[in-house]
Amino acid sequence: VLQTLFYVLLWYTFSTCLTLYNKLLLGKKYGKFPAPLLMNTIHFSMQAIVSSLLLRCCFPSTATTVSMSWKDYFVRVVPTGVATALDVDLTNASLVFIPVTFATMCKSATPVFLLLFAFIFKLETPSFKLFGIIFIISCGVLLTVAQETHFIFAGFVLVMLAALSSGFRWVVTQLLLQKEEYGLSNPLAAMSQFTPIMALITAIFSLILEPWHELAETSWFDSRSRVMESTMLMLLGGTLAFFMVIAEYLLIIKTSAVTMTVAGVVKEVVTVVAAIICFQDEFTLLKGIGFFVIVVGVALYNWFK
Repeated sequence: VLQTLFYVLLWYTFSTCLTLYNKLLLGKKYGKFPAPLLMNTIHFSMQAIVSSLLLRCCFPSTATTVSMSWKDYFVRVVPTGVATALDVDLTNASLVFIPVTFATMCKSATPVFLLLFAFIFKLETPSFKLFGIIFIISCGVLLTVAQETHFIFAGFVLVMLAALSSGFRWVVTQLLLQKEEYGLSNPLAAMSQFTPIMALITAIFSLILEPWHELAETSWFDSRSRVMESTMLMLLGGTLAFFMVIAEYLLIIKTSAVTMTVAGVVKEVVTVVAAIICFQDEFTLLKGIGFFVIVVGVALYNWFK
């Protein structure tokens, strides 16, 4: 119990710190960092390098020796990496436009998309109970949006697409991890496989979508010292992301995905409270009711599972 509690507290700490870090750097009222995708590329690249080095130098006995076919790699690993990258990239992009509390509550709709993809991939059998749970969570999301004074359609679309990507991500991850012969049950091994794909796809999006030719004119990169400071800040975010992912995998390995989902509901509450304290985000009674409905829906889903 103490070990599980320790992993949960680690996850809460690093996840909440990373969310607040992203908002401080990306928010229009705060840092206004001009290249969120570049920042994520550095985070993913750092995770790929550190996990690979740890596997080879510190934990060689835990590294997988199983060779995966190219077909399995492109059918299973690549979609998982792309979905994970889209989940993180779209979530961070939404924080440019909308408050942390609003983004967190909308992202709580992830179980809805997770169930829909589980139906598609035949991991779940459709039932009236499951559709009822989807309806409850959807009603909660609608209540949180109803009186949002800082509602920006672009931010809302981005965070809902992130929830969609997150639902798909966890389904394909389950499909991948069910194959024990791939040897990806070790968190460092899984990270070393997924993060290079995440870094590559995010780097491509960054080159296409972000104003690289204008970065040198911004206050973040207008001098050598500022470039060093910006790089150190991005490496700090990469460190937070690395330990958050490690805590996630350890929690899943030591308990179960259901336990992590239950703990995730409490984590969202912690994130909302932290955002209200740090950023003075508006939190109305209707938002509170909507968030409570979402929590009830997710709790019912976990009880059903």
